[in-house]
Amino acid sequence: MASDDLENGNRPLTLRDVSEASGVSEMTVSRVLRNRGDVSAATREKVLEAARELGYVPNKIAGALASQRVNLVAVIVPSLKNLVFPEVLSGISEVLDETHFQPVFGVTNYKPEREEKVLYEMLSWRPSGVIIAGLEHSDASRAMLKSAGIPIVEIMDTDGEPIDAMVGISHRRAGREMAQAIVKQGYRKIGFLGTKMPLDHRARKRFEGFTQALAKEGIEIHDREFYEGGSALLKGREMTETILKRSPDLEFLYYSNDMIAAGGLMYCLDNNIDVPGRVGLAGFNGVELLDGLPVKLATMDACRAEIGREAARIIAQRASGEEGGGEKVVLTPTIELGATLKR
Repeated sequence: MASDDLENGNRPLTLRDVSEASGVSEMTVSRVLRNRGDVSAATREKVLEAARELGYVPNKIAGALASQRVNLVAVIVPSLKNLVFPEVLSGISEVLDETHFQPVFGVTNYKPEREEKVLYEMLSWRPSGVIIAGLEHSDASRAMLKSAGIPIVEIMDTDGEPIDAMVGISHRRAGREMAQAIVKQGYRKIGFLGTKMPLDHRARKRFEGFTQALAKEGIEIHDREFYEGGSALLKGREMTETILKRSPDLEFLYYSNDMIAAGGLMYCLDNNIDVPGRVGLAGFNGVELLDGLPVKLATMDACRAEIGREAARIIAQRASGEEGGGEKVVLTPTIELGATLKR
């Protein structure tokens, strides 16, 4: 009956099934699948081959009861529609793929209440660590992170104090440096195009740094255009048309991200607007999409993959027992002048 049930898929596979298929004791099968103990290479391969053929997946929840932790790393980001975060996730996966830790992803849509829900659900699985975007969280989320008793790495931003460790760039500095580069090229009448979302704290900090640097040069933002929702080429085209028709004397357009900047560039090219002679353009993030544009857009590399790798490295080391805590990794973004900033 047991073999019939197994063939028909009516019951879950067990260690005994792998033991019988491989001709190895259950205890040895357990040691092989948990990568524990001294087992010969031949026996290990026999067990793994039997497990593969059966389609057996170990029950790690049961194995985690003693340690109270599973080998999962919770990774929480605000969006997967934005091209920024897949690169961060790739960096995380690149490092964790070399360990026994497995990343699991959650998306908050930039909503604090959604972040609380995702965090609560993920922590209930007792992960070995958490990688979470941003330094701003609700009181409830902060309380959960502080009391989790596991490594926490806040990523993307370093303008603030982390709960535990942080890896990212200073967005205020990024905004200041872009403003300085624009002014250095002689532009004075500058427009800003960006998100209206009040909870996109990193875009807000870049704008603050940008306007502060301009103020030091006696320059104010000449005009601005905001949008709601996800970043998109179409929004960039529409916003650029709107702001240039409203303020035709603008000399430079600074966009809060590359997607809308790319849309703005396409609008200018389609309407025979000389870039950067008539109007200069710059975005932020340095996404690979820019490589396919007919004109190289000025931008700033936000170190996304490196952020993911550094965060995963901290989690893997500390979750494996190495000493640590309070790491602050501040990466340095670089401006790419492209062909739309330098006159």
